[in-house]
Amino acid sequence: MSDLLRSPLHDRHEALGAKFAAFGGWSMPLEYSTGVVKEHTAVREAVGIFDVSHLGKATVAGPGAADFVNRTLTNDLGRIEPGKAQYTLCCDDATGGVVDDLIAYLYDDERVFLIPNAANTAEVVRRLDAGAPDGVTVTNQHRDYVVLAVQGPRSDETLAAVGLPIDHEYMSFAEADFEGETVVVCRTGYTGERGYEVVAPNAVAVALWDALLAAGEQHGILACGLGARDTLRTEMGYPLHGQEISLDVTPNEARLGWAVGWKKDAFWGRDVLTAERAEGPKRVLRGLVATGRGIPRPHMSVSLTADVLLGEITSGTFSPTLKKGIGLALLPSFVDPDAEVGVDIRGRREIFQLVKPPFLDPSVREA
Repeated sequence: MSDLLRSPLHDRHEALGAKFAAFGGWSMPLEYSTGVVKEHTAVREAVGIFDVSHLGKATVAGPGAADFVNRTLTNDLGRIEPGKAQYTLCCDDATGGVVDDLIAYLYDDERVFLIPNAANTAEVVRRLDAGAPDGVTVTNQHRDYVVLAVQGPRSDETLAAVGLPIDHEYMSFAEADFEGETVVVCRTGYTGERGYEVVAPNAVAVALWDALLAAGEQHGILACGLGARDTLRTEMGYPLHGQEISLDVTPNEARLGWAVGWKKDAFWGRDVLTAERAEGPKRVLRGLVATGRGIPRPHMSVSLTADVLLGEITSGTFSPTLKKGIGLALLPSFVDPDAEVGVDIRGRREIFQLVKPPFLDPSVREA
């Protein structure tokens, strides 16, 4: 994995016994010596800290920058005010497929900060740069910042102990000084729990990581890897690019129509997505819960009866919270949303109940 990019915190992860995996061109912690289940449980019951510095970072700046972003990405920046963040999608104009899902931080009319996924950052930046009007610049800052996700019911106490702002509204952000550098603290996350994502210059990465771990020690904080991040987000039904969403999957199919500003005059993919929405997508994302002991994994086939195939699992795992197998799958729209289906698990057809995600109630919006 010598050709993979590394987080500025790589040495800290090694010291904590991390097992690394390739993710979007980066070598990132998959789990630590504590293991995925304990890391998952720490986030649900106390607090966990994730290094997600592999996530992209890009700035769109200049006169009319916010208007330009609003004419390209799906969600409507007009719905939010400066100081707020918004989940949005970059779609292909011709097909409506999802190039990437990302978070947009609206600073003002002339500055929007974007956090796309690691593997898609260069492509999102390329598309935005190609379409940018005169005076608007799109800057790839992928390797300039660390992103630390502090998630869980004790995340407030952890951040407050190191002097970082808390209690701002869900999907809003605030700036703060940490050792002479400006860090951005946003009430966002990928776990379903109350929490924050902190974007900081690389210069203070190690000091910030150390300070947050020390502050959270009394609250049971654990360093958490991408394994726990995946089980947590799957329990919430949150999509992962390359699995639930891709260039071959539209927002309508992925049940992400809520992140589309349908009343806007323009965004990439508007015509094809509007037509698909009116007709109804031919397939939609469903949740599956095991009725027995089966644990679904990506690419396992899903069937209505033993000889009627419907599709395949996009994400599947053992839910540490529910203590049963759960999964997501893109299935034909005609399938009854309350149906039972079969999943081929190593040659054995296990029965699963279709449900509408999330698999458990989120606490992320709680005051």
